[in-house]
Amino acid sequence: MMFICLDVEGVLLPEIWIKVAEATGLDALYLTTRDEPDFDALMRHRILTLHKHGVSYSDLAEIASKIDPLPGAKDFLDVIRSSWPCALVSDSFYEFLMPLAPKLGFPTIFCHHLLRDSDDRLSGWRPRLNNQKPAVVKGLQALGFTVAAAGDSFNDLGMLEAADFGFFVNAPPHISQKFPERRSCNGLDELLSAFHGIKAEVRAAA
Repeated sequence: MMFICLDVEGVLLPEIWIKVAEATGLDALYLTTRDEPDFDALMRHRILTLHKHGVSYSDLAEIASKIDPLPGAKDFLDVIRSSWPCALVSDSFYEFLMPLAPKLGFPTIFCHHLLRDSDDRLSGWRPRLNNQKPAVVKGLQALGFTVAAAGDSFNDLGMLEAADFGFFVNAPPHISQKFPERRSCNGLDELLSAFHGIKAEVRAAA
């Protein structure tokens, strides 16, 4: 049986930190995993920026809670989950994604946790586990699943490489062109077609 693993931001939701940058007017927060491959360095940069400009944890949570899914994302997930088991595997945070889960039909989500201090400032983050994305894929494969995965950023590469079938979707040109061997889908409809295209392979191998 095939199991689908999907990145979230840039695939199903807008980039949350870009929305934070727009809401706060802080250009330094426009930096995302599409720009910085080192996620821990990226989070340190974000935390320092928030502290410098007095943006609280509660401010972040309020901004994130107002975000809507990308066009067609909910319908795409409904179709996927009617055919295959599926999980969202993200380097985002439960504190951002759980309030948005109803807008996506309450999918299964694997992500990380944000930490805040007594002054309501973002103080750090706690990973669910190290190298979570490829680890989830390998765990599912150990359970006998054939895994198809899709993402859009540098931090998705480990997941795509570990999967039996890995696709870029909505990836910016500087990423997709750097990895020309990786099939790149332009939008969710094309990604859905790609998943259906490997369905016969999975059945034949079963």
